Amino acid sequence: MEKLIVGIDLCDTYTQAAVLGREEAWVLPTVICRKREAEEWSVGEDAYKYTLMGEGVIVDKLLSLAAKEGTSTIASVKYTGMELLKKFLEKVLELVLAEYQEPQILQLVISLKNLEMKLMDGLMDCAVSLGIPRECVHIASHTECFVYYVLNQRRDIWGGQVGMFSLSDEDLRYYELKVSRGPRQMTAWAEHEELEEGFNLSVLDTGSGARMADRILCACGDRFLKKKIFSSIFLTGKGFARTDWAPEFMKQICNRRRVFAEPALFAKGAAYKAESYLRKPGAYPFRCICEGKLRSTVTIEVEKRDAKVQIALASAGESWYEARSVLEVILDGQKEIPLTITPQDPKQKRTVTVPLEGFPDRPDKTTRVRIAAGFLDEKTMVLKIADRGFGELFPKTDAFIRQEVML
Repeated sequence: MEKLIVGIDLCDTYTQAAVLGREEAWVLPTVICRKREAEEWSVGEDAYKYTLMGEGVIVDKLLSLAAKEGTSTIASVKYTGMELLKKFLEKVLELVLAEYQEPQILQLVISLKNLEMKLMDGLMDCAVSLGIPRECVHIASHTECFVYYVLNQRRDIWGGQVGMFSLSDEDLRYYELKVSRGPRQMTAWAEHEELEEGFNLSVLDTGSGARMADRILCACGDRFLKKKIFSSIFLTGKGFARTDWAPEFMKQICNRRRVFAEPALFAKGAAYKAESYLRKPGAYPFRCICEGKLRSTVTIEVEKRDAKVQIALASAGESWYEARSVLEVILDGQKEIPLTITPQDPKQKRTVTVPLEGFPDRPDKTTRVRIAAGFLDEKTMVLKIADRGFGELFPKTDAFIRQEVML
């Protein structure tokens, strides 16, 4: 049995899939087609082929359709966007698994340009329904997959500042990565900016359009790279599948810098991230602070064995989507629960109190509460505090509060 570590980059126009250890990636348009006469599905270029032959009906922009909870009617059957996305994901995985003998997916990471809760929940359900255990499926932002790809290259490539341009039909983005060394582990800081100068790749089909696009990229290069020292520059996206259309931009970024072009960078970065889940907790040498990750640590002070200790409800560097914690405590006269929020700059540490309104009035140390913490996004924590009573003397009630806390 061949055990696979898989990364998939899902975008509205193109989808890429990579298996760790395999250089070649799968690239296909994010479209799906159902034949008119039978419920047979095709994806990518095959979907276009059957549609042009008049044998099927095609649906594109599958992520947007699923995210807005849209529907599409094919052969008098109405499909939700998420149903179509599930069928597409199933076909992509079939393409990957067909290359191996008795394959088993150990870990799967799906990379998304934008992390939307409904879409992420739907994709998790899709993967589980396809037979992949939920604990083996994860979702990451493009920015995080950029980090994982770069940090799995030679140290001299990421020892200083790293920049990247991503060019597709959807947009033009610039990414930047810095690594700081701490006493126990290194911290990778990354961010991205969506550029207004983005253009449709069809302009590259003409000489004048290509020259215009070259000038646009040169202006972006001046803005982001000037007066900065970089260890390396990366190029990714369909627009950089070839670079001969942008001679001036290439000349600009290659001046005293190492430049690497990797069209499947996000899918391969997702595979590297998938591999990190197979390591022991704390074994990965980097902490990643970027889109999709928490930038603050949230703690609560409790008394344990006559000593006051801080217990973390969430830690900086955790995925906000996966960060969940549950804690039960006994109240000693408290009418509110104070939380300490510590961002990366300790000087900005602050305390937020959550009032315990509507809870039964009991003697001290006779009320046990359950504190459950989760997140709506990387800046919004949701606390659910429920009364658990205190044995037979004080049975639990239905009292609870739900409080959103901004980090």
